[in-house]
Amino acid sequence: MFESAELGHRTARQAFEAAVPGLRAELLDAQFDLLELRQFAVVVLINGVDKAGKGETVNLLNEWMDPRHIQTWAFDAPTVEESERPFMWRFWRALPPRGKIGVLFNNWYAQPLAERVEGASKRAQLDQRLDDIRRFEAMLAHEGVLLVKFWFHLSKGEQKRRLKALQKDARTRWRVTERDWRYFELYDRYREVAGHILRTTSTAEAPWLIVDGSDANYRALFVGRTLLSALRRRLDAASQHWMPRLSAAPLPPRVDALNVLDALVRHDMKRKEYDQLLEPLQGRLALLSRSEAFRRRALVLVFEGMDAAGKGGAIRRVVGALDARQYRIVPIAAPTEEERAQPYLWRFWRHLPPRGKVLIFDRSWYGRVLVERVEGYCTEADWMRAYAEINDFEDELVAAGVVVIKFWLAISKDEQLARFKAREAEPHKHFKITDEDWRNRDRWDDYSRAVCDMVDRTSTEYAPWTLVEADDKHYARIKVLRTICERLEAVLG
Repeated sequence: MFESAELGHRTARQAFEAAVPGLRAELLDAQFDLLELRQFAVVVLINGVDKAGKGETVNLLNEWMDPRHIQTWAFDAPTVEESERPFMWRFWRALPPRGKIGVLFNNWYAQPLAERVEGASKRAQLDQRLDDIRRFEAMLAHEGVLLVKFWFHLSKGEQKRRLKALQKDARTRWRVTERDWRYFELYDRYREVAGHILRTTSTAEAPWLIVDGSDANYRALFVGRTLLSALRRRLDAASQHWMPRLSAAPLPPRVDALNVLDALVRHDMKRKEYDQLLEPLQGRLALLSRSEAFRRRALVLVFEGMDAAGKGGAIRRVVGALDARQYRIVPIAAPTEEERAQPYLWRFWRHLPPRGKVLIFDRSWYGRVLVERVEGYCTEADWMRAYAEINDFEDELVAAGVVVIKFWLAISKDEQLARFKAREAEPHKHFKITDEDWRNRDRWDDYSRAVCDMVDRTSTEYAPWTLVEADDKHYARIKVLRTICERLEAVLG
């Protein structure tokens, strides 16, 4: 894969100086067109061998362009805050909004590469991580992100020459560390693993671009012109109302009226029984959430349901068992302008809790396959691909030690109507009923179909849905508490 990058490409100083003014002007024009249009973000990945000119090249890009609209991130070993969350959390936080350029050094490829080179992971583990990365990058592309991936390369001989030259000069000696020489000794292994990674993750949506790093002038022009070309192609397409080329296979039609919601049986619970069960379950949850084993975990609770299904009441009974310093409730409404400028799942990744904490979503990422699907706020292709993206998201949470428990609170259409009328009749509950609630009720059948599809496609072995028969609020609250306790006990042992 690296043959062309070892040919010793050179650009004479005179030719370089003649080319820079025009290239710089075009890059600035493209950058401000991007900023004005605000239709997509640009993510530039910087990877490669040590001393191949990665930092020098990015410094030049910031000099040639307006650095106020370039967000540069350099990732080192995870901090304590980062290590307490899923692997991709810190990279999601670094994604630029639409109209901006993000440059990411040592990004999501650095750790899998280093672990494999040093023998800390097996080939199967690396391939699993690369598969996750491919799906992540495909998601970014589908969300409109322009992903440009540069790999800076040096031959083994050229890297050795450069390390010795830097070490010989007293002004640059500090740039050469024991780590650099240790990685040089692993050069052949590094090249082998890097070649596998690049072949595996060079896709139509996000191909790798290999830069010969042996000549500063050549690599600067190569990177600058490549970035300019990618920007111009996307900007030209965006001006013509470019959309990702997406299609979705149709969902199967209904053959009969049977579905998972209608199959639920109403359960009633007397107040006396509810009072007898509530306090012991809350005490059980209180002990679990304060246990030593829970400090190595995090808990994410997802509450979904039809309007007036009792989500708020169930959440209050859960947090009644928790320390207020331990949990946070995130109510999800229509996305803000900041959130609309990012890929869909960004607004949920940003809230993920550290170990030992509880995060409760009052509505969640399932809005894409529920309200956005039903109301037409996104395309069919968008919500169809969201099932797989959501499953990947939850899989990554569970793999990082997060316990994910999802509740759908199911009520009948008649019970919803009764609760709507009760809210209208009670002054202190007027705020709970809106015109939108009544309008959503008119689309009951559409929402029911969306819920059934959601359960079928996102109830996984690691994050199954719990359907809660919620016509009786007492029964629903007890089932929610009991489910949380049982799941935590199973995980914590």
